[in-house]
Amino acid sequence: MNLSDEVKRAISEIGFEEATSIQAQSIPLILSGRDIIGHSQTGTGKTAAFSLPAIEKIDPAKRKAIQVLILCPTRELAVQACDEIRKFSKYKHSIKTVPIYGGQQIDRQLISLRQGAQIVVGTPGRIMDHMRRGTIKLNELTMAILDEADEMLSMGFRDDIETILSDAPKERQTLLFSATMSKEIIKLTQQYQTNPEIIKTTHEKLAVPKIEQLYYEVPMGKKIEVLSRLLDVYNPNRSMVFCNTKSMVDELVGELQLRGYSSGGLHGDMKQGSRTQMMNSFKAGNIDVLVATDVAARGIDVDDIEAVFNYDLPQDVEYYVHRIGRTGRAGKEGRSFSFVSGRRQIHELIDIERFIKSKIQLRPIPSSDEVMEKRSSLITDEIKKTVSEGNLEKYNNIVDSLLEEFSSLDITAALIKMYMSKEGKDTTASKADDALFARESVRVRSEKSRATGGKPQRNGSRSNDNNSRPHGGSGKNRDDSNMVNIFINIGRKNRVGANHILGAVAGASGLPGKVFGRIEISDEYTIVGVPKDTADAVLSSLQGSKIMGRRVSVRKT
Repeated sequence: MNLSDEVKRAISEIGFEEATSIQAQSIPLILSGRDIIGHSQTGTGKTAAFSLPAIEKIDPAKRKAIQVLILCPTRELAVQACDEIRKFSKYKHSIKTVPIYGGQQIDRQLISLRQGAQIVVGTPGRIMDHMRRGTIKLNELTMAILDEADEMLSMGFRDDIETILSDAPKERQTLLFSATMSKEIIKLTQQYQTNPEIIKTTHEKLAVPKIEQLYYEVPMGKKIEVLSRLLDVYNPNRSMVFCNTKSMVDELVGELQLRGYSSGGLHGDMKQGSRTQMMNSFKAGNIDVLVATDVAARGIDVDDIEAVFNYDLPQDVEYYVHRIGRTGRAGKEGRSFSFVSGRRQIHELIDIERFIKSKIQLRPIPSSDEVMEKRSSLITDEIKKTVSEGNLEKYNNIVDSLLEEFSSLDITAALIKMYMSKEGKDTTASKADDALFARESVRVRSEKSRATGGKPQRNGSRSNDNNSRPHGGSGKNRDDSNMVNIFINIGRKNRVGANHILGAVAGASGLPGKVFGRIEISDEYTIVGVPKDTADAVLSSLQGSKIMGRRVSVRKT
């Protein structure tokens, strides 16, 4: 690849042995001066693909001139990219790399910029701030890199990106990396790149190699119970759980902690210091379960994640590939678990299977007996380990005293019960839930069979029932005085039925479907009755989500 000895030495120390596909294809072209479009998913080594040639093309004589600008969608991704570039340029002593992002004191950034930096890695908003201040000048820029361009556009950074690129010299090299190739991305490449070479690594190769992909049919309101059972039975050392909303992240973390799981959350509303601390705790193994939204998780680079849970199915099918790519890295095996609730999500699952060109295997939810057997096995192993370690003599007097009143069997059982209660896991899985899960399994399998192989349902008398009907009881059984109505800007003309609306509202909020009131669907909009005490949370979780592929806005009526 024609890399310098200094860079090769750094790569060797890091432990890289072989270039990934995107690296092998990109690096020679970038070194030759070509503009490129890297169409590649996360976890493929994109950062090295653009940073290695960028380092090699720095002019050491221009010590205080910004020669390379890298734009990233999130602070975490900017910090991660900056850290990697510093490792690669370890023996290029004249090169300085500075991260620029919001949430960090600007005075510290000003000092770093005044001292001089050839490579700047940052988020568009903060880069624009420095450009307005005159503390970032691009007059000597030779290379601009857009990392995760699709994410930056979806987060509303298009105007900032265009302003930044318009201010840079026209005679420059422009590199764009994106997991998706939307019309907006194509317009951006046409406007700001010169005859770019397209390098594509296909998602099929990334989605399935050593990842066992499973899904479970989960009744509304039972996701936390199913997640708990799977965590107990599979007992992954480190796992990630993906939710679609920030509020659901917070709620789920609270539920997991109450049940005794070492867990933490990560989303965009957290302060930068808290996010950094949480990521460091996860990487260090201080927490076992990290619950996150898609964008917040983009900056996490951990190789030994054993399982990924799609607590909410992703709103975009390509995010499924991004998520499960967090496990099965570095040649290791991994598992992904997806929760499917309701008819609408069966169709979403089918869309995902078509996209990845692979089947996601159905599995029965572990029974209460299986969960208890696994918990008992783990406790037995711990007891055996403690006994083998010895040094138990100082507790003999307590045991002798108890044996005067109780049998050794009762004492042991009581201690195990106390231990499980302390761990927060003495919430014995319900036999009633076992029966519910079995019924849901039959229902959803039947629905998927109809969706994939059966005849499509024709419009008829049943479709009218699907447009407006009560939920959570009707007439005297439902307290309408405790309900408020929310407006959703999607209606009959969008081919939605009450089941679609209920599935979306319940799925986004995490509340059981029975708590919602009447759903009234007109041609242009839908009105849904929501309990007063949950209305704000429902609005927050549903705002900007998708129903039948259409992004919606909601408000109280």
